[in-house]
Amino acid sequence: MFSIRVFLQKTLILLQVTLSVVVGKTLMILFPNAMKRYILKMGEKSRMNKNPKFSYENWGPTFFSFKYLLFVLKVKWKRLEDEAFEGHPAPNTPVVTLNGEVHHLLDFMGGQ
Repeated sequence: MFSIRVFLQKTLILLQVTLSVVVGKTLMILFPNAMKRYILKMGEKSRMNKNPKFSYENWGPTFFSFKYLLFVLKVKWKRLEDEAFEGHPAPNTPVVTLNGEVHHLLDFMGGQ
């Protein structure tokens, strides 16, 4: 039963993200200036567009690409596996350091 639930969730996520990418890419083709303003407005929340090293021309066109689709699917599907319940052990989520090394959260606990 659990695998059917996860399969259905992954399928719905695939459909939702694919639809989002198709609509976003279509809007980028039909209304490039409006989409540029919209993406820059979204970037204000993370202050990404305040960094002079990041210009829209470098990262803006990557939105709604096939690589973007694969990345979003990977992140959303990974989140399905992380579960935390009161009284049970916390999930040992993988994290990446600034050096690019992959560790798990529990590796940083207790001075390890």
